[in-house]
Amino acid sequence: MILNELKTELKRNIRDYGMYIALFIIFLIFGVATDGIFLSSRNISNLLNQTGYLAVLAIGVTLVIVIRHIDLSVGFLSGFLGAIAAIGMVFWHLPIWIVIPMILVLGIVAGLITAYPVAQLGIPAFVASLAGWLIYRGALLLATLKTGTIIIPNATFNAMGNGFIPDIFASDVFLPEVHKLTLIIGLLLIGFNVVTKIRARKAKIFYGFETVSRHLFIGQMVFMSVIIAIVTWILAGYNGMSWTLVIVLLVVAIYSFVTKKTVLGRHIYAVGGNPEAAELSGINVKKITFIVFGSMGMLSGLSGMLFAARLQSATTTAGTLFELDAIAAAYIGGVSAAGGVGSVVSSLIGAIVYTSLTSGMNLMGIDIAAQYIVRGAVLALAVIFDVTTRKIGSK
Repeated sequence: MILNELKTELKRNIRDYGMYIALFIIFLIFGVATDGIFLSSRNISNLLNQTGYLAVLAIGVTLVIVIRHIDLSVGFLSGFLGAIAAIGMVFWHLPIWIVIPMILVLGIVAGLITAYPVAQLGIPAFVASLAGWLIYRGALLLATLKTGTIIIPNATFNAMGNGFIPDIFASDVFLPEVHKLTLIIGLLLIGFNVVTKIRARKAKIFYGFETVSRHLFIGQMVFMSVIIAIVTWILAGYNGMSWTLVIVLLVVAIYSFVTKKTVLGRHIYAVGGNPEAAELSGINVKKITFIVFGSMGMLSGLSGMLFAARLQSATTTAGTLFELDAIAAAYIGGVSAAGGVGSVVSSLIGAIVYTSLTSGMNLMGIDIAAQYIVRGAVLALAVIFDVTTRKIGSK
């Protein structure tokens, strides 16, 4: 009975579960192929840190694709704003508490500039953002023309990309090599996930929406709790949770709330589902376009700072192919090319899948040319999967 319901649930929500299945398969294959090195605490910690800047970009790109647009400028915009952050701290001697909000505001302004020809003039986003790609590429080269690589000496800023949260519960007696604060955060995440899922289920029942059986619901809760527990235990075995991961989780939490629990979020998906119908229903489509692109610019700034902090420097090549990697991660995460479909959490999983492929192939010593072929094939499969599931769902 439960197995039949599970099969029905998987078939009905294959778009949501597909990426988790893919991530499990990737971890299993690379775990075996690398004799467990891929699944080590050190590698998983590095993997999540490497995913940080890409995950932030992918979240912004997801919303842009949801409203049926694209933004090719975000890669070099990210690199350029990372360079401005470095210049601000090194040459302008600005404190970090000024640099960070300054970069985020500049990112918003850049996003709004990209949105203007799209929303007001009706120029295709592909063309408008391609112009931005060229402009920010040139701006990055100009910013680093005299100095080349700009080394960032600010330890606080660099901690965003390389630092770990301190263990306030450190002990030399009880589990001395385990990061206790990370374990506590993991337990809190499990509790939060359980409480929110129970509330969502009760709300569905109250309003008469269809829900899974209690047994399957409990199984889902147990499964997610085990996954969170395993991940936090692995991280706790190597320095604990990084500041990069904390920032990414905060971004995911904020954007998940906005997209799922607010009027703005409903309007974004309404515009993506049918812009003409959304306009007729009273939604200001131009305003939504400006908001989404402005948000994309802000996340580009944050991504640029995370990348610069991880390298502890700003380089002339920062931002190269970032936009393509972010778009790939968003599609792998289940965003639909037709618009109106996609979630923030799924984009995070898509980014982890994409980075896991690179990390695993690097550990196996696979040539970079073959890596590009594999990543391209995975992206193609993700798009084919999207089109196929939409056709099945429409029948």
